[in-house]
Amino acid sequence: MVCDVFFVYFDKMDNSQPLKGKGKGRGVGFLCGILAAMFYGTNPLGSLPLYAEGVNTVTVLFYRYAIAVAILAVVMAVMQYPFRVKPGHLIRMAMLGAIFSLSSTSLYVSFLYMDAGIASTILFSYPIMVAVLMVVFFHERASWMTALSIGLATAGIALLYHGDGNARLSATGMTFVIISSLLYAIYIIAVQRWDQPYSSVTFTFWIVLFGLCTILLFSFLTREPIMMLHGVKQWACGFQLALLPTVLSLFLMNIAIERIGSTPSAILGALEPVTAVVIGVMVFGEAFTARLAIGIVLILSGVIIIIAKSRR
Repeated sequence: MVCDVFFVYFDKMDNSQPLKGKGKGRGVGFLCGILAAMFYGTNPLGSLPLYAEGVNTVTVLFYRYAIAVAILAVVMAVMQYPFRVKPGHLIRMAMLGAIFSLSSTSLYVSFLYMDAGIASTILFSYPIMVAVLMVVFFHERASWMTALSIGLATAGIALLYHGDGNARLSATGMTFVIISSLLYAIYIIAVQRWDQPYSSVTFTFWIVLFGLCTILLFSFLTREPIMMLHGVKQWACGFQLALLPTVLSLFLMNIAIERIGSTPSAILGALEPVTAVVIGVMVFGEAFTARLAIGIVLILSGVIIIIAKSRR
């Protein structure tokens, strides 16, 4: 019931204001972007316990997307959102879903070759990619405030990584991370450039469904089996991964992209690792150091600058 109210509330706000407008409309966009980043940052809550119990990467991705599809289907059936879309639009959604899920898959595969902390830090090159692609292909004007906010956020995320200094760098791992970052940047831009006529709930459902199809194809091609989850803990982790960092994060990010544009939405993604750090400290008992505090301050400064720039 709470989930249904959440979707209806934000979807009505999304449909009741002019896209990429001023005032309340942009405020909704920034709120959605911040919440999307925070929800995505909860990935460690579900993924780390599953990895610790020997669940493989494809299985984690499969249940993340499969349960997400089920959640969205129930919400749409209960709230009477239409499932039907135009065939031509369906093809476009299939491409977006494949791009989004391949971005997730590339990042998860990179963890097999390099430290996850380094990979997650390198992943944040996607706001830079978004800004560059928008300037080169769509002639978006680049400002010094945007560059400053990206620089502060990137420096802050670099400080959040607190490895032991012995983590290895792998050319293969680096390649997969860069691919993941580029695919996510392309997804963000593609969503902004498409003035699609569907509700955010319907749009998100089809993106996640085609993402699930891509994960199944990846499992078939790599011959990595999908394992069965066992016990309340594993299913709870799967549900958490489906609801917070997938359904809610993607749903809100789609609204944010439409409201405030691709580059600001990407920069707000810097709050993802901040959430992960907070979870690590509060849930997994990790130490909170001055270095982490400085990193968080830099990230928040970058976010505040991009919001202030937009308000101007």
